[in-house]
Amino acid sequence: MKIRIIFGLLVIFFCLPLTGSENDTTQVKGIFYLDGEPISIHIVGGKIVKIDRLLPGEDPTVYVAPGLIDMQINGFMGVDFSDQNLTMEGIRRATRALWKAGVTTYLPTVTTNDQKSITKSFSILAGALDDEEISLSVPGFHLEGPYISPVQGYRGAHLEKYIRPPDWDEFTVLQKAAHNGIRLITVAPEVNGAISFIRKCTESGVVVSLGHHNGAAEIIKQAADAGASMSTHLGNGCANTINRHNNPLWPQLAEDRITATLIADGFHLNQEEVQCFYRMKGVERTVLVSDALDLAGLPPGAYTRGEKLVVLTPDVVMYPAENVLAGAASPVTTGVSNMMRFTHCSLGEAIRMASTNPARSLGLNDRGEIRQGKRADLILFTIEDDKIIIQQTIVAGKAVFSKNE
Repeated sequence: MKIRIIFGLLVIFFCLPLTGSENDTTQVKGIFYLDGEPISIHIVGGKIVKIDRLLPGEDPTVYVAPGLIDMQINGFMGVDFSDQNLTMEGIRRATRALWKAGVTTYLPTVTTNDQKSITKSFSILAGALDDEEISLSVPGFHLEGPYISPVQGYRGAHLEKYIRPPDWDEFTVLQKAAHNGIRLITVAPEVNGAISFIRKCTESGVVVSLGHHNGAAEIIKQAADAGASMSTHLGNGCANTINRHNNPLWPQLAEDRITATLIADGFHLNQEEVQCFYRMKGVERTVLVSDALDLAGLPPGAYTRGEKLVVLTPDVVMYPAENVLAGAASPVTTGVSNMMRFTHCSLGEAIRMASTNPARSLGLNDRGEIRQGKRADLILFTIEDDKIIIQQTIVAGKAVFSKNE
């Protein structure tokens, strides 16, 4: 949907940290993202307690929507969540940078490596769950690999030597290191032991997503029967040449129990792919993710990341050795803007795919909507040249970013 840009004086109603009695109320005014009507949101103790329609003449010039939720982000602004030298200050720096992009909740993603390295990564990241400043934005983690396809193309930029079959005993060690914070895991369903592993993960409360795989239709059905409920960056983590009939795309699109996550940066999927995937899955079963690397926000060029040489372009990260993409260079905010442009969906539908849907998929029942009783995670923004421009980000009723400050 083409949205008219509102010109004039920009008025932002700042939401300050709540102090004093529990009856202290903060108000945030904006144009409601679902219907374009001006509203006032009343916040007490970090939660939404009331939503009022504004009277004629009270016309805010910014939109207000629930904060964005990114369930797949490998790093940001120079901070790599799989880095063995990662520090809490680095996590804090990345979180603050994501607030500026309108992301109020995210899952730091750890990718394929040896067991010792993955264990160390989660041991470091676990500190975020107890950090007073950033724990509200980091409810858990995403493990992408190492239980994925070792086949070139399907493994993407994951190093083959570290890819291995699912191992429940190993996973329990990783989960312990993460302080039970692994909420989402990406698995290839066709590898040995995957179906029973998926069932155990689901029974333990971990969301299972199918990714970096070449599962046939029957295998994908078995995975869904075992509890798998998502597809990781559908259309990516896939060989460049596939059978036109028998490939992993069609059965995942056809399986109603699978919610597809899409990287809508304009490079991982072209516009027509996004349109088709969206039409088949609909608003309810589509989630936008960034798959951003730590290189997002850095100058273009060649970078050494671990054992790999990758190339950052202004738009995407390439892994030349395997002729595949290695990750995204933009936040999920870009995907929201592109989703409206590519599919002509409404602003409300695009936000839903990057907020309400991921919250539901991850069982984060306290956020993802502007509704009484929900946590006051909000973004205020304008739309300029079809792009969302974040003006203010609020987490649990506290302004954590304001553009004019």
